[in-house]
Amino acid sequence: MSHIKTTEIERVRKISKEEFIQKYYKPQKPVLIEGLTQNWEAFQKWNLDYIQAQAGDQIVPLYNNEPTKGKQNSAEPATEMKMADYIELIKTKPTDLRIFFYDLKVKLPELLKDFEYPDIGLKFFKRLPVLFFGGEGSKVLPHYDMDLADLVHFHFHGTKSVMLFSPEQTKYLYKIPFAVHNLESIDLDNPDFEKYPALQYLEGLHATMKHGDALYMPSGYWHYIKYLDGGFSMTLRAFPRNVGRLGNMLYNVLLMRNFENLMRKSFGQKWIDYKESRTLAKTNKSAAKLKKS
Repeated sequence: MSHIKTTEIERVRKISKEEFIQKYYKPQKPVLIEGLTQNWEAFQKWNLDYIQAQAGDQIVPLYNNEPTKGKQNSAEPATEMKMADYIELIKTKPTDLRIFFYDLKVKLPELLKDFEYPDIGLKFFKRLPVLFFGGEGSKVLPHYDMDLADLVHFHFHGTKSVMLFSPEQTKYLYKIPFAVHNLESIDLDNPDFEKYPALQYLEGLHATMKHGDALYMPSGYWHYIKYLDGGFSMTLRAFPRNVGRLGNMLYNVLLMRNFENLMRKSFGQKWIDYKESRTLAKTNKSAAKLKKS
């Protein structure tokens, strides 16, 4: 069976601010930190039952693994459900339904007291701690974050698999123009090297995250996430301080996203099909050159 080449992400047990800055932040190198959350109340309290009790009556938008089609907005939810019913679902059976970008400060502010912003040298944007939920088997399309933030991703309840790819790997990932994701027909768990030959050259990093683990994902890193069972995670973000990266972030958020949604509304599936065929032809052409060399 074909598979993507990966190496395991380095794991450390706790870390000083100086060590994190020198070994990981400055060189923009991912690291999984164990023990960073063990003194938090969240480490003891946060599980699916706790969230169900705290926010059970809320109606939440849910996303699935189906590609967006036609004139759909690229961030349009598939359905909605009461939080209590959704959590009951992911506690009991596999599902591809996920909660995306659940704003903790707005939706569940009483949980803010359960965690601390780690003192590791990142200047966290404290107005946007967000949660992500998924059921067993649900997958997050490979993408990088549009705001190009440095991310620290904390997992709670159960386990999840994370593949990371550096920005230098973008040329092998079949990135879609005017978007921050790749071709939605690609399955990185079972890659089709005949149809997508550039994937043979792709080199990633991998980690299996357990309750309380913290994963540092540097700015612009692609991430492909798969929930191995029902659970949820919190992401804290630090916006880019590099001038070039800041400019790219403003372009992505203010211009690229709005242009993409305008084109989808105007041309629908024709626009999506054009971008996908262009991506496939361009990336496969590059792969053919690599093969010759």
